[in-house]
Amino acid sequence: MKNLLMSCLTVAWSTSMLFAQDLKNEVQKIADQYKAVGVAYVVVKDGRIIGKNAIGKSSLENNTPLDVDRNIFRIASISKSFTSTALMQLVEKKKISLDDDFGDLVGFVVRNPKYPETKITLRMVLSHTSSINDVNGYFDLDVINPSKNSNWQKSYNDYAPGTKYEYCNLNFNMAGAVLERLTNIRFDTYIRQQILNPLGLYGGYCIDSLDNTRFASLYGYDSKNDKFIHEPLAYNPRSEEVRNHVLGETTPIFSPTGGMKISAVDLAKYMIMHMNYGKSGKVKILGKKYSKLMQTKISEDSGYGLALLETTKLIPGQHMVGHTGSAYGLYSSMFFNTKEKFGIVVITNGCVLEYENGEVALPAKITNLLYEKLIK
Repeated sequence: MKNLLMSCLTVAWSTSMLFAQDLKNEVQKIADQYKAVGVAYVVVKDGRIIGKNAIGKSSLENNTPLDVDRNIFRIASISKSFTSTALMQLVEKKKISLDDDFGDLVGFVVRNPKYPETKITLRMVLSHTSSINDVNGYFDLDVINPSKNSNWQKSYNDYAPGTKYEYCNLNFNMAGAVLERLTNIRFDTYIRQQILNPLGLYGGYCIDSLDNTRFASLYGYDSKNDKFIHEPLAYNPRSEEVRNHVLGETTPIFSPTGGMKISAVDLAKYMIMHMNYGKSGKVKILGKKYSKLMQTKISEDSGYGLALLETTKLIPGQHMVGHTGSAYGLYSSMFFNTKEKFGIVVITNGCVLEYENGEVALPAKITNLLYEKLIK
């Protein structure tokens, strides 16, 4: 009987390994189609990881393979959801309101000059409906501060705040500054203490606090010469600026809008928390009411909520919530279904950029493949 049991377990293990390898081969085919440098992917179902793997390279120069557990990526705009989660913790504690005047929170006047009587709220900033834009840039808050920049008016669009959606990175670098002003804690430290550590995740916004041997190099694709260009600025430590950091003023050095560095596996664990409306196991990061607010669209056109968006286009017929990221050649995707309790993370550190149905083709195709093979 014991030998029979061992034989059955061996067969099951072998079958599982063969399936994982077949799936990896299919992912590789999609990756090859877009010349991907590397791809890491993780699939979650019912609160646990049911599939994970990586293909390709973490560094072309060193010819090192990409590791789904070890390698961390600058995940770009998915980072916005961490910033929003942190602020929503303060909303839940009644320290601030989503309808507070954002100018009062950030410490200088925030008013569209064409609509000076219309209050721009925290809710508008977190949902990209603030009428603020990135024309003047977004790595220095002075660009929109009337007392610091004579061209501050250019940072606003022609429409009234709260009436239209326009994606804007400046919104979230300002939001990070607000977090510091409210807590008197450095932005990256607060995210680590209140989100990463409770969930047992390795990552962060400050390069110098992380093991740089774990970074997956990022590569932009040069279509003219058909080659990938290493983008070392993705992990620029800005050490001197960090040492001289002024709370609530120079916060963009951490890039609350796009600077989180984390592995695909740990991003999936963070996703589980949002999939379960603010909880992961016994750890509560955010109350259900406030987690749902983040996931509920404010803009009908975009489906965008408070740094999480709703879509039925990514996987046809499935209502997904999440975010994407793109910077320095990286393309990241984190989407989940709260009803069916599944989610998928896909990250590439470089590929040929093509779009299908408004989505970046490579992560979208791999997401659909993983759904078909492991969830459906």
